[in-house]
Amino acid sequence: MLQNSSNDSVADTKKTARRSWREWAMIVILPVWVLASFIAAQVVTVGVLWLLKVFHVPLDSINQNVMTTILSAFIYIVAIVLTIGLPWLIRRRQVSRVELGIYRLPLWKDILMAPAGLVVYLILSALLMLIAGGLIPGFNTTGHQDTGFSGLGQQYELILAFITLVVIAPVAEEILFRGYLFSKLRKYVPVWIAILATSILFGLIHAVGNNGDWSLAIDTFALSVVLCLLRLNTGSLWASMLLHMIKNGIAFFFLFIYPVLHGTIGG
Repeated sequence: MLQNSSNDSVADTKKTARRSWREWAMIVILPVWVLASFIAAQVVTVGVLWLLKVFHVPLDSINQNVMTTILSAFIYIVAIVLTIGLPWLIRRRQVSRVELGIYRLPLWKDILMAPAGLVVYLILSALLMLIAGGLIPGFNTTGHQDTGFSGLGQQYELILAFITLVVIAPVAEEILFRGYLFSKLRKYVPVWIAILATSILFGLIHAVGNNGDWSLAIDTFALSVVLCLLRLNTGSLWASMLLHMIKNGIAFFFLFIYPVLHGTIGG
């Protein structure tokens, strides 16, 4: 009996070790999966554009800013479908609305915490930029994000850019990063590691998408940390979505509205 008990104990220890190893492996597997879905979504988009050209669809006649809106929305939709849909299709791993944080309507708490989160984000971003500037010689803290929009001469173009940058992007990115990735990681690793892993990937994707602008990586990393904390504190995505929209709305104003107002006023 003692021998059997000893064997059972060893077997349990091995099972626990294997389970622990698999859980920690998810800190790599899940971010890579989200990144792969983003890349695959862009590949699918390129393929669709190629097919449209093969069938002589006059894409060149479409306004460039209209095309940017269409492509951005399409890429986000495909990325969400791949990230969440494929695991369910292959292994029936369904993601509930509770996991994604979209199971209820917004509360006053969500609305009020978003502006508070904005203050925390601005302070954290400034501190990290200050540290990076002190540690890295020649570090540029004034990066510029490429939004894909330019020459917004018509009002409808401005509206499309606003919808894309201030509505579509925050909603889609919150579902993918704070809804899916952060929620999944929390099941396997301590919450602070889940926050770091989610925020590092979020920052890297934005930096790579903007020609390796590491100041943007630091800024979006800081934003993601606060977004994760809001997701954790409120139990839903509404506060993080709202903060993300506010942040992008401020950027939209200074990129597209302020230059026009400044030129009109004659500054």
